Amino acid sequence: MSTDTPTPAPTNSERYLAVQRSDEFAGLRRALRGFVFPMTVAFFLWYALYVILSAYARDFMGTKLFGSNVNVALVFGLLQFVSTFLIAWLYARYADRKIDPVADRIRAEIGEVNHEDGPRG
Repeated sequence: MSTDTPTPAPTNSERYLAVQRSDEFAGLRRALRGFVFPMTVAFFLWYALYVILSAYARDFMGTKLFGSNVNVALVFGLLQFVSTFLIAWLYARYADRKIDPVADRIRAEIGEVNHEDGPRG
């Protein structure tokens, strides 16, 4: 018989804190910020350009491009939707390559994934 007391298993909160302090998790957050912050700034500037031109460059925005109803403002407005979908598509590609593999590895390390049933709920 041993007189050593068994070390208790770490609690969930201790495991999560250990993961949060890990270099791998810090790299994951850096990778996420490396995409999200620049893309957010770029989209905000693009949207601000649209709003400012609509407010202060009315003649330019009213310039007819083709037909009687298609002008610069309409094209810029439609390009807002295009850029939104483009950013979503780029993020999905970026996440598949850079973020998801690391997140899956971290999740597996802390025992959050049952490989037969998917993530635990």
